[in-house]
Amino acid sequence: MMHSKPIVSPSFSYETLEETLDIKPKGAQLHIGMPKEIAFQENRIALTPDAVGVLVSNGHQVTIEHNAGEGAHFADRDYSEAGARIVYEREEVYKCPILVKSAPVIDEEVPLLQMNQLIISPLHLSLLKAELLQKMMEKRITAISFENLKDDSDSYPIVRSMSEIAGSAVMLIAARYLDSAHKGKGVLLGGISGIAPTKVIIIGAGIVGEYAARTAIALGASVKVFDNSVYRLKRLQNNIGHRLWTSVIEPRMLAKQLKTCEVAVGALSSEAGRTPIVVTEEMVSNMRTGSVIIDVSIDRGGCFETSEVTTHESPIYTKYG
Repeated sequence: MMHSKPIVSPSFSYETLEETLDIKPKGAQLHIGMPKEIAFQENRIALTPDAVGVLVSNGHQVTIEHNAGEGAHFADRDYSEAGARIVYEREEVYKCPILVKSAPVIDEEVPLLQMNQLIISPLHLSLLKAELLQKMMEKRITAISFENLKDDSDSYPIVRSMSEIAGSAVMLIAARYLDSAHKGKGVLLGGISGIAPTKVIIIGAGIVGEYAARTAIALGASVKVFDNSVYRLKRLQNNIGHRLWTSVIEPRMLAKQLKTCEVAVGALSSEAGRTPIVVTEEMVSNMRTGSVIIDVSIDRGGCFETSEVTTHESPIYTKYG
């Protein structure tokens, strides 16, 4: 009796198939809303599509207002694919128990806020109007401010990140406005062999000042830093890793250094309210023609007497030639 042999195909192989399993949310489910910001020149967003994806994968619901990410170049489709629900009625997103925002609450938003709502956003308490605060209290709003959030190392991660971005970006912006195309002096921020480096004055030795100094040094500029805190000046030098020219803010010394610089950066901060003015209009008038001033402190009033609030459409203006 003959037995038939099994047929073996040389192209036969096994394939592992994925299995979709339900992920049960751990703990209570959160319902988070992100409205489109309407504050002046606000293009930032509190949640990226990737962040939404993380929240949704952990069992939470996220509601996004139509075109909320437009200013940051994220489309509704990006959020929808991450699992968010897109709503076209502004009132709908404000019904969420939790709101996350990249700008402080403004007067136009107060009527939309719900009783006992939780808001996570910048607050800028020193600039918050008493009337607005009272209205939020009447609605029993719980507000968590970005600038007061601490991590396990007792530092402020959100404030630090924003300050690092501002400090690094400010020198790149200064380099752009030094060129002839933008009516600058027509010099490079970086050092060139055989040519004296561009001189940069930084007023403020906080995180913004530190990262402005790092970027300027990396580009080859000569950097001098002013601050009234000797501790902050020492910390900046230690963090950068080598000695810098530093000084406390003494008006005559500051005026002398500003006369010969190509770039001046205002990076002072104030927890009490308005940033103190340390550079007078007379000091500015004695600076070189074509020099660039960038006042990062302008959101708190600015530390240059000549500082004015500008727009993205018209970001610069000229003083004294």
